[in-house]
Amino acid sequence: MSPEVVGFAIVMLAAVMLLGKYVRVKVPFIQKLLLPSAIIAGFIGLIIGPQVLGRLGEPLGWEWLQDGGLLTTGIFDVWAELPGLLISVVFATLFLGSRIPSPVRAAKLVGPQLSIGVAYGSGQYVVGIVLGLLVLSPLLGVDPIFGALLEIAFEGGHGTAAGMQPAFDDMGIPEATDLALAIATVGLVFGILIGIAVINWGVRTGRTRVIKNVSKQSKAELRGLYGKKENVSTGRMTARPSSIEPLTLHVAIVGLAIIIGWIILEGLVWVEDQLWGQPGSVFSEEGLTLLGYVPLFPLAMIGGVIIQLILDRTGNTNLVDHETMKRIQGLALDILIVAALATISLEVIANFWETFLILSVAGILFCTTILLLCTPRIIPEFWLERGIADFGQSMGVTATGLVLLRVADPYDESPALEAFGYKQLFFEPFFGGGLVTALAIPIMVATGNVYIVLIPMAVLFVGSLVVGRIYFRGVRSGRWKDPSVEAAKVKQE
Repeated sequence: MSPEVVGFAIVMLAAVMLLGKYVRVKVPFIQKLLLPSAIIAGFIGLIIGPQVLGRLGEPLGWEWLQDGGLLTTGIFDVWAELPGLLISVVFATLFLGSRIPSPVRAAKLVGPQLSIGVAYGSGQYVVGIVLGLLVLSPLLGVDPIFGALLEIAFEGGHGTAAGMQPAFDDMGIPEATDLALAIATVGLVFGILIGIAVINWGVRTGRTRVIKNVSKQSKAELRGLYGKKENVSTGRMTARPSSIEPLTLHVAIVGLAIIIGWIILEGLVWVEDQLWGQPGSVFSEEGLTLLGYVPLFPLAMIGGVIIQLILDRTGNTNLVDHETMKRIQGLALDILIVAALATISLEVIANFWETFLILSVAGILFCTTILLLCTPRIIPEFWLERGIADFGQSMGVTATGLVLLRVADPYDESPALEAFGYKQLFFEPFFGGGLVTALAIPIMVATGNVYIVLIPMAVLFVGSLVVGRIYFRGVRSGRWKDPSVEAAKVKQE
């Protein structure tokens, strides 16, 4: 593929992204859905590409459409490769620029937040795999491991679904990527719709502690723009541009985090080859590949944590600005989502529409049940404010959870944002694109046994709810105190 094709593909991707933003600004219905512009742009790319317009070229007699719709197949070949590359950037930036607290302090502040987060992540595996065993496999002839796509799509979102593509291709199930992306889209849309509805219900019934009425969003907010008088922090300069552009410095640090993750991954694969990966190795005569299926992005996240720990220990935390890292992450995620949705295979979704429908509906019902029934019985105070962020994350991405949290607690008066942030330190390395997400399906494929994942996830799901309930009773009885909640109470008074 020539450099000209690659360059033009990136230019056209930018044009489609701009068109998606224009639609968000101009179409009131889409504004009310709070759909990110990247999702809109992804569907536009899908429509104008070979999957839709490209297929209409032959029946309409328009040969110029048959190569790739309004674009070319070469452009879409480039787009198809972008998600697998950019997901490592997204995960590498997660903890860069934020001082990592001691485990003791984080554990005290996170409280029951982690119990709810783990319940969402592990429970999605349980629901998905059980459906795979009881419905998908016997009735539809679909491998029950496809049930694990529920966690990848809902908890992981579009980024994780697209990032798993190389692993799915290696395991011989390339259709899993398209199916996961479609389910992720359903999760994101319904996560926003249900989340907003629950917040409104909470206000009307007095279940919210911060807001007493849901104010209508301004025209600028609905359009996804900032007003002229709004002051927004976009990050601080950590290096003098005369020596190096600060953005260049931050991109270089992200690259270093990915390199560290790659070294770790290569080391793990080498160890596996020596112990059980190759035929005739120490623990396996035939050879068994597990770590070889692990994608790079969870290890890139660990690389970012290593860099941040070194910066903290050496007193150089100020060299990296977290807001700048969030901008790099946002850029990578936007490009990733547009490219992933634009290149999704509609044929795969049509072939697996029953699986798509069953997992989507089950995921929506499960997450809504956890929010409305379990969360108020685990989080003692500010349950709706603290629970809505995890609900949004469990059905889309972290940004979805934060959008819902901003609606429920616009001025950060509750401990929700702080508790959610600390929960991420414990949660992200494992679920929603972490090591559990990366290893679950490869382990099931390698062993041919879904119970090797189902049983531990079921134990973890029940355990997280039990521990959360114990914490709830301890706080309500006065034996334990949540320092962040106490601080929020003082702030409100």
